[in-house]
Amino acid sequence: MSSRIITRRELLRYSVAAGGSLIAGVAAAASPTVEQVMGPFYPVARPYDEDADLTFVRGRRGRAAGQVINLSGRVLDAKGKPVRGAVVEIWQANTHGRYDHKSDTNTSVPTDPAFQGYSQVRTDVLGRFAFKTIKPGAYPAAPTWTRTPHIHFDVRGKVDRLVTQLYFADEPLNETDLIYQALTVEEQAGCTVELTSSFKDASSLDAAFDIVLATG
Repeated sequence: MSSRIITRRELLRYSVAAGGSLIAGVAAAASPTVEQVMGPFYPVARPYDEDADLTFVRGRRGRAAGQVINLSGRVLDAKGKPVRGAVVEIWQANTHGRYDHKSDTNTSVPTDPAFQGYSQVRTDVLGRFAFKTIKPGAYPAAPTWTRTPHIHFDVRGKVDRLVTQLYFADEPLNETDLIYQALTVEEQAGCTVELTSSFKDASSLDAAFDIVLATG
């Protein structure tokens, strides 16, 4: 399935309340979001279902296990202008901390057939994107290192490509995650989000993440 422009209906369905990240117009200038490693679990063989709702897989029964998150934001250039038509890909572990990927050998926890694990959308005219997903679990990256919960992003604008990762505030494992701790305080602030109560329903949380490309 090819990437597509996210519809207004999907945006309203998945987006956070009208905070700063979704207000139309030009935002303040900002430093580009930090580049981070892609990691070993990028889905080279993409799933047949890659729409904006990762909590449900078309053709399968049930919903994904875990805390539902409405993740939304904008892709902007360093001058604060929205980047229209940017391709935004995400991939992540399920709530148990396992990827649906042949290279993930963490068989001590289960896969989740109802979790899509990957999605790709295009930003709209205001640079907006939105996903419905679950909060990923932590997983062992090495015998002495557990990766903190995170979501991978690959963003392709008109000029720039950015691979980065999103983190969650107040996660204890942030303090010991080698990749997160390699970032400066400013870089951490640019890729760490707060989870807030959803304005839509009590069972989900909202997160806002604006991504800044150097040129657009």
